[in-house]
Amino acid sequence: MLSIGDLSRRTGVKVPTIRYYEQMGLIAPTERSEGNQRRYGSHERERLSFIKHARDLGLKIEAIRELLDLSAHPERPCHEADRIAAEQLIAVRARIENLKRLEHELERITSHCHGDQVRDCYVIRALANHDLCETEH
Repeated sequence: MLSIGDLSRRTGVKVPTIRYYEQMGLIAPTERSEGNQRRYGSHERERLSFIKHARDLGLKIEAIRELLDLSAHPERPCHEADRIAAEQLIAVRARIENLKRLEHELERITSHCHGDQVRDCYVIRALANHDLCETEH
């Protein structure tokens, strides 16, 4: 059995986050030691690793909840898991496109800044006046 600190070190998930996941119902409340410490077994460690990996991929708590529910029923078809992953892929691609627009705009405004003083700085003017931006972002 692992303490919450040991579980944190083994999974790379911070202790407050582990407690938060317990409050959200992603991890079941665990047994307590005589000293009232939470004690975690391999099942909780594996579940927390699953949650961490899903969070690393940007999945929202509700999607993770659905995936955890699906993983508890291995006989069910996987089209729901595929749908959740596909929706996340679409969201990631949209964020990438937005980041590319932001990158382009930042490159553009920094390349226009040739002033020696802030009063002549194109970056400051562009941030103060959205009309100077090339695209909506």
